[in-house]
Amino acid sequence: MQKMDHNRRAFLRFLAASPLLSGIDLAQALDDGEAVEAAADAIDIFDLHETVRGKLPPAHYGYMATGTNGDGTLRANRTAFDKFYLRSRRLVDVSNIDTRINILGRDYASPIVLCPVSSQKAFHPEGEVASARAAKRRGHLQILSNVSSTGVEDVSRARGEPVWQQLYPTMSWPVAKGVMARAEAAGCPAIVLTVDLPGTVGVRNTLERAIRRDTRDCAACHENPDIAGRTPPMYDGLTIPSSGFSQASLTWEFIDRMRNATDMKILVKGIVTAEDAELCIEYGVDGIIVSNHGGRADDSGIGAIESLAEVAGAVRGRTTILMDSGVRRGTDIVKALALGADAVAVGRPYVWGLGSFGEAGVDRALEILQYELEATMEWTGTPSLANIGSDHIGRHA
Repeated sequence: MQKMDHNRRAFLRFLAASPLLSGIDLAQALDDGEAVEAAADAIDIFDLHETVRGKLPPAHYGYMATGTNGDGTLRANRTAFDKFYLRSRRLVDVSNIDTRINILGRDYASPIVLCPVSSQKAFHPEGEVASARAAKRRGHLQILSNVSSTGVEDVSRARGEPVWQQLYPTMSWPVAKGVMARAEAAGCPAIVLTVDLPGTVGVRNTLERAIRRDTRDCAACHENPDIAGRTPPMYDGLTIPSSGFSQASLTWEFIDRMRNATDMKILVKGIVTAEDAELCIEYGVDGIIVSNHGGRADDSGIGAIESLAEVAGAVRGRTTILMDSGVRRGTDIVKALALGADAVAVGRPYVWGLGSFGEAGVDRALEILQYELEATMEWTGTPSLANIGSDHIGRHA
């Protein structure tokens, strides 16, 4: 059956390229994704999604797949990319595509960054360590979730160098300071303050429906400290306040407190407006991550790529900009770079690979995205990242 599915897809691609069928829309047939039996068999990111959907327990898949409310912003993250188009230049020497990039003083092989994604052992027993090994192999920056299932020391060891550390500060300064001190002691060069979840995690209908469909005894995992535990490893030894991970009292002055407590670079993740971008500049942050948490944080209904256009227009090169949420293809990455991002982060795509095939799946996800990025740079006539600019993108009327 697997060979038949592969042959079917190859035939569809042949038909799609045929001028005889130029009036037939085969997009639906080509973009849904197909479950595969090995990581190497995945043709695009959506094959890994289809595979992991069939492998994970319903509640674990629902946790990964959910957005907020009815998932409107999650969908907007994808449809917003279609509002932009790429402008290709011809007769440019693209025989040597160069995707190398310097991010806050460190060189990387690619502008593709691994987003902080929580609880990765829910998707594969090796969790964040498997992701780190794949990131090391391909030279990608990795940002570790503050609610990871593995501590920063072990992840950095697997990565071969210190990763960046995310921070959910809670409403307790000693907790925030403790996490920062641990990250700094582990050699992390940057701390990523995530500000798009001020209170509760919101209403996540998809997750709630998935939990209802899961007939397993969840307590067998979630009450076993060897598997999950009730406190994420990065908060070991710290007393979580009664308000939990809420940070409803957080204000801009918190950045000053961070600056006085650490020598790490400080980035703010979750910025989506020009006004807040200006405040980031005012408070001297080292970088901004344009993000709506993959559609999991709020239900604004606007795609992150549209927020990037607004934020980059306000920043005007005064600080480093990363962007995440909804990135699934190499064309998405080039669009984000053309709109002003210095680097582009992905979350679900590499976790689809992790849940499907562990380290090999993460490696394949990164390989696919890197290949698509380089292919897009070829046909847009941009041999290096520095060549990608605003003249390579337009917006549909």
